[in-house]
Amino acid sequence: MSHLPLDAELLYAELKRGVQALLAGSAACPHLVGVATGGAWLAERLQSELGLPGPAGIISSTLHRDDYAQRGLRAHGSQTSLPFEVNAAQVLLIDDVIYTGRTLRAVINELYDHGRPACVRLAVLVDRGGRELPLAPDFAAVRLPLDAALRFELVRRPEGGFDFELAAETASKTAATGPTPGSKAQEGAA
Repeated sequence: MSHLPLDAELLYAELKRGVQALLAGSAACPHLVGVATGGAWLAERLQSELGLPGPAGIISSTLHRDDYAQRGLRAHGSQTSLPFEVNAAQVLLIDDVIYTGRTLRAVINELYDHGRPACVRLAVLVDRGGRELPLAPDFAAVRLPLDAALRFELVRRPEGGFDFELAAETASKTAATGPTPGSKAQEGAA
């Protein structure tokens, strides 16, 4: 993997500004819920830095993915943890990268397994384009189109800061899951 010449910390500051604006525009204080794994790291840090009460939620897409039969359960995958009543809640999903929208669809299905929120919005660090579903973030720190053959992911440094890594999709992963319609590779980290 190689590092991408984007400053993840500068983009995090922009995401924080965008999340603050989304929170300010809400009648009730939304609950931050990070999409496992990178989104959960971001939500945890935002929750702390914005002084929001309680812990941020974590949501996993694993059980609702349309490629579950090929991927199965990941050994390092996070479990969903929503430390609030989902029914009638204002939810602000936080993710690191949005790509095809398939992970977001799975996350929304998982969220509705826990109740019916009043409102669900989305803030992401990077919107890399390539959407296959009609889903879009309410806020993106940056829009950065990337080739479908590349995988783009957030990495948390030991001291808590963030970096990006960029890698080519492996042929074995593409062969195991099959390409998605209109693209050369499966959704990577998004």
